[in-house]
Amino acid sequence: MKSSLSFLLIAFLSIAGFAQTGIAVPEMAACDNLVNNFLTQFGIPGATFAMAKNGKLVYMRAFGDANLAKTEDTQPYHMFRIASVSKPITSIAVMKLVQEGQLSLSDKVFGPGGRLANHPYLSTVTYSDTRINDITLQQLLEHTAGWNRDLDCVPFPNPPYTWSIAYCDPIAFPLYVTQKFGETNPIREEVLIRFLMENGLDFTPGTQYAYSNVGYLVIGEIIESVTGKSYEDYIKDEILTPLGIYDMYIGHNLLKDKMEREGEYFGNGFTAPSIYNTGQNVPWEYGGWNLEAMDAHGGWIATARDLVRLLVAVDGFSTKPDILNAASITAMTTPSSVQANYAKGWQVNSANNWWHTGGLDGTASEWVRSSGGYTWAIILNKRVINSNVSAFSAALDNLPWNCLGQTTTWPTHDLFDFPSQNGKDFVFTSQGTTSLKVSWTNGNGSKRILVGREEGRVNAFPLDGEDYTANATFGQETDLGNGCFVLYNGPGSDEIITGLTEGKKYHFRLFDYNKSPNSGNHALYQLAHSPQDSATTATNTSIEDLADLGIRFYPNPFSENVHISLPSTQVCTHIELHNMQGQHCAKNEYHRYRTGHLHRRSAYADLHDFLLRRRRLPRQRAAAKAVRFFS
Repeated sequence: MKSSLSFLLIAFLSIAGFAQTGIAVPEMAACDNLVNNFLTQFGIPGATFAMAKNGKLVYMRAFGDANLAKTEDTQPYHMFRIASVSKPITSIAVMKLVQEGQLSLSDKVFGPGGRLANHPYLSTVTYSDTRINDITLQQLLEHTAGWNRDLDCVPFPNPPYTWSIAYCDPIAFPLYVTQKFGETNPIREEVLIRFLMENGLDFTPGTQYAYSNVGYLVIGEIIESVTGKSYEDYIKDEILTPLGIYDMYIGHNLLKDKMEREGEYFGNGFTAPSIYNTGQNVPWEYGGWNLEAMDAHGGWIATARDLVRLLVAVDGFSTKPDILNAASITAMTTPSSVQANYAKGWQVNSANNWWHTGGLDGTASEWVRSSGGYTWAIILNKRVINSNVSAFSAALDNLPWNCLGQTTTWPTHDLFDFPSQNGKDFVFTSQGTTSLKVSWTNGNGSKRILVGREEGRVNAFPLDGEDYTANATFGQETDLGNGCFVLYNGPGSDEIITGLTEGKKYHFRLFDYNKSPNSGNHALYQLAHSPQDSATTATNTSIEDLADLGIRFYPNPFSENVHISLPSTQVCTHIELHNMQGQHCAKNEYHRYRTGHLHRRSAYADLHDFLLRRRRLPRQRAAAKAVRFFS
């Protein structure tokens, strides 16, 4: 009885204490409770969790706090670091290149004829252990290349590296490595590789299994050498973008450099010398190690949704098309001859489940493809590394399985049914000093919303599952937050925005979305690559004030041709003249008059001389009252 009461208390406190966001799935309410209980038990601030069944995304929820100040709820659109879940992503890239004939798993890596024989840096490294020349690409993928990170290989006492559990993994002591080789900080991937090449192997390649982060950095260099692209660009261009996946990037080291919609990371209080060699100790999760140099082994950030979208494209099931053929998938997930539970970038078992976990201070993640047709990703913004680490790891692994076990009826919707392309190419046309016509080229969503903000970039986002009422009068309808107003919602490609302030700068952003029976009639928004542009409303300037601005206007009263000269500091895109009755006397797009020719949209010159053709009005020689500038 006591145990039952304790469980109910934990459940009550967790639901009360953690925000739950994303599209609610009543059939999977037990999953919400399980996540809340887990976060409460282990003191994790925030999490995102996505699950697919038979290729359909059925669950996409987020929990808790996304930022260190605990003022922002975690949303499904938040990206987080995924640490070593990056390794199977690297494996997918390798298997694609193997499938295309650009690589072979038996390729040698170093030495004459090796894939990196012509590498501009690594080919110059001198090493005495000639067994390095026998390392193959397959051995790197399977962690059997010969390096054992658990052996101590640094000639200094443990402090200040007592927080490190890997004593021959140079990612843990980057300043020592750069000092040893006279290299600059922060450390680069190839310098980390050089350290282990010169240090030599700990066993003959192919004879043992020993988990190696640096081995995957070598694979990243191979991908770059073969494709001629950066590791990140190759994966984004050739794998992610064709699948409509845009919320995955190599992350950055420092909090100030985080990506838009990236969450923040809660450490455990550990510090380390700054990788920038500033002489200061910094939080381990923000500058204590170099995430940017972990690219192929642990550098990615992602949303849980996009991780699952990638996984269903390589899962071997027929429910969604795979980007790898059956032979490539089988090769990728076949365990090595010396470790039955590790294949090529994937942990595997006899039940034909594939997965990988990831962990850095401030990060814990898990990516799973189960043999039953379920795939999922869960990402946390803190990890447990104290005496509870074993219980934490087991509970994280059990969490999605318990979710499966407690779900008896599954939804039929597919939350993958969002657009792959947003609109683009904003065009702004003045409608006076307080109105603008905003036009664009549509993306491939069935509808879209236009969001506007005064004097600042649009930095709030629509939420999946939410329908927004729009109003073209600025400030009169839905505020997404931070003064970001929904100005248009529909299938069209333009809107006239009113209620603006004369001479003010406004930012606009477009988000395409789909809403259909396939999505459960939930609006699903594309947030990535959403176009953003700005325009400044017109300003009425009286003729009397022109001289103070360094602007010459002649003749006045005007004749058929009107000349306006602007100093180089004055920039505008449109000019209108109004007579004493307020009628438009002349209106023209920004033309420069020089040597008898008209040039469109010349932005700067020592002196701009504009020629505007006067409109024929009843008062043929009426005096001009005002000049209206649009910048």
